[in-house]
Amino acid sequence: MSNELDFLSKRVALGKLSRRDFLGRATALGVSATFANGLLSTAAKAAGPIKGGTLKAGMQGGTSTDSLDPATWQSQVPAMVGWTYGDGLVTLSPTGELVPRVASEFGSSPDAKTWTFKIRKGVTFHNGKDVTAADVLATLERHSDEKSKSGAYGLMTGIETMKVDGDTVVIGLKEANADLPYLMGDYHLMIQPNGGKDNPTEGISCGPYKVVANEPGVRHTFEKYDGYWNPDLGHAATVEIIVINDATARISALQSGQVNIINRVEPKIVDLIKRVPGVTIRTASGRGHYVFINHCNTAPFDNLDLRLALKYAMNRQEMVDRILMGYGSIGNDIPINKAYPLFSDDLEQRPFDPEKAAEHYKKSGHSGSIVLRTSDVAFPGAVDAAQLYQQSCAAAGITVEVKREPGDGYWSEVWNKQPFSTSYWGGRPTQDQMYSTAYYSKADWNDTRFFNEKFDQLLLTARAELDNVKRKAMYRDMATILQAEGGLIAPMFNDYIDATGPNVEGWVEDPNYELSGGYALQRCWLAA
Repeated sequence: MSNELDFLSKRVALGKLSRRDFLGRATALGVSATFANGLLSTAAKAAGPIKGGTLKAGMQGGTSTDSLDPATWQSQVPAMVGWTYGDGLVTLSPTGELVPRVASEFGSSPDAKTWTFKIRKGVTFHNGKDVTAADVLATLERHSDEKSKSGAYGLMTGIETMKVDGDTVVIGLKEANADLPYLMGDYHLMIQPNGGKDNPTEGISCGPYKVVANEPGVRHTFEKYDGYWNPDLGHAATVEIIVINDATARISALQSGQVNIINRVEPKIVDLIKRVPGVTIRTASGRGHYVFINHCNTAPFDNLDLRLALKYAMNRQEMVDRILMGYGSIGNDIPINKAYPLFSDDLEQRPFDPEKAAEHYKKSGHSGSIVLRTSDVAFPGAVDAAQLYQQSCAAAGITVEVKREPGDGYWSEVWNKQPFSTSYWGGRPTQDQMYSTAYYSKADWNDTRFFNEKFDQLLLTARAELDNVKRKAMYRDMATILQAEGGLIAPMFNDYIDATGPNVEGWVEDPNYELSGGYALQRCWLAA
């Protein structure tokens, strides 16, 4: 029986037998569907990537206001669009190593103040023109301009000079920074012709797929770019991202075969989905975290006692148990966890303490309700989480009014605009990058309006410190300041939970972001 099924599974992988016929024969032989599907997966991987076909992803995180301009990307769908049609200097492997992309190699001076990135030969844009060092320089220049409103702007502030030297881009820093190559892997920094200075929304870069149709909030269609330099990425002939913000509709689309891959499976239905024939749950633990954010410079949140009251009123364990269903871990009101290098695990865990919350709330002098804005698109279970938080705040005598906002427009009209809301962060490869993106005073994405001179100085000093023991101590000091004074309430670090349908092969577990680190449409293929 085993030899027969092995033989038949290989015929399926080669396209000479249908999956349906194989499963029918397996059932006749008394083999479970789980075991039979495992044989098919093994055979498909052994056969290697299959080229062609259309690979479709159904995704939450898209709105009608999304743009093809990399500077503006805020949520999952725009980021995935970028990873599909764009390419940057470097990227991060699933195990955390830097992988050269448009840059074939990079290096630094001994003091880590001067960095060079040699541009790979043979890389072309989707318009057929060669990618040059001048294009790379122009890309970095545009995102270094505060007027661009780029999500990467905070990362670029440490750069003092940039120039082209033949096929190399040379970057001079104000202070040493051993992490600079990690910053260059930020997903906003996709290389564009003349850096996107002429037309940042035209959707031309140098990734494995080129844009065919762009309907923000609806769908995005791409076809394989034959001139892509890396033959190991991009197996489907066409790929499509369909915006499906409703969680139930995404599951239905996967079950019906409308899409092959979905993101953001809600933890509460994981066990149910695991029982669906042909559907595979994909999980990865990493740096992602779900947050409640308030603006430190906006009343009533400009009162430290009120911020502390809201922090002590958060029942973190309840959030992990009832919202994540165990698919994650407790947060501590900082954006850093053990997945980061130089993490200090001795920071005291903030408890759920209604009495202390009530004490701080009384000191704040505030009265009346506090409006918390949320939406289904903020993170899976965000509305339920807001209601749980409302209940735990009530135990401290704090009245929270939960206002449910529509998904369309949440990232453009609520997040980083309204003073108290739910959100998420995917994390970043290094502590410096996470803090520089969201907590540095000059960062465009400082979504808690946390402006602290001592914190900023520690950030810049740590960036220039090459002694890891000293650097770790500085990061601990920064975490202590942020936990005590910031507007971040971080109750939980989430596992990424995605799902694939029948015939999807090539998936790589990648903790850097959801959907295989953002590269599922490049890495995966459809088995015959």
